[in-house]
Amino acid sequence: MPHKAHVPGPPEQLEERLDYRFRSAALLEQALTHRSRRGHADGARTLDNERLEFLGDAIVGFVVSEALYSLFPQMNEGKLSRIKANLVSASHLRRVAEQLELGRYLRLGPGEEKTGGRSKHAILANALESVLAAVYLDGGMEEARRMVHRFVLEGLQKQGVEPLARADFKSALQEYLQGRRLPPARYETVEARGPEHRKTFTIELWVGDQCLARAEGASKKQAEQQAARRALDHLPLEVGTESA
Repeated sequence: MPHKAHVPGPPEQLEERLDYRFRSAALLEQALTHRSRRGHADGARTLDNERLEFLGDAIVGFVVSEALYSLFPQMNEGKLSRIKANLVSASHLRRVAEQLELGRYLRLGPGEEKTGGRSKHAILANALESVLAAVYLDGGMEEARRMVHRFVLEGLQKQGVEPLARADFKSALQEYLQGRRLPPARYETVEARGPEHRKTFTIELWVGDQCLARAEGASKKQAEQQAARRALDHLPLEVGTESA
C-alpha cells in the first residue's frame, strides 16, 4: 500500500499561534522546509531551512544571554552559563516546538515522512530556530526578541532558576551524541582508592573505541559528571567529525 503523503497545516495557523503575521510568505515557507524536501516536487523550488537554523541559533543564544544578564545582576558567570545552556538546549527547544505543534506545519521529503520526521527531536528544535530567524529577517530584532521571551524563556518562569542552574553534563553529552548519531557514552570505573568512608573514584569515558576523558570524584556519579564535562570541552575536535 503506497504511503499517504502528509499535507502540512496551513502556515496561517502557525502565524496565529505565534501571534505574528509574516510580510514574506516565502520566508516562513523556507523556515518550515526541511532539507529532505529538496528535489521533491515543489521542494525543488524552495530553499530549505538550514541557513535560517544557523542564524536562529545565534539569535536565541544572544536574546537568552541578554535576558539572563538583566534579570540576575548578582549571579556569577558559571551559573548564568548553566541556565543558558538549559534554555538553548535542543531538548528545551524541542519542547517549545511541540507546544507550538510545529511538526504539523513542516515540509518534509517522503523519506522523513515515512520515518516520523514530524516528531523527531532534532528536526523540531532546528525548525524552531529557523522560524525565529525568519521572524527576525521579516520583522526585525524586537519581534524576534519578543518571540524568544514569550516561548523560549517561558521555561525560566515555569521552572524557576535553580533547576535550570544545575549542571547535568551527562545529559548534555548524551544529547550531543544522539544529535550526531554517535554511539552512547560508556563510563568505566578504572580505580577506587581510599578508605570506605572517603573513597576516590577514577572514571574513564568512552565513545566507541575512543577514550575521551578521565576524571576523579568522591563518588562514581561525581566522577562521571566531571568526565562528561571534560569530554564536552573537546568533543567537536575528537568525534564531531565522525557524523559529517
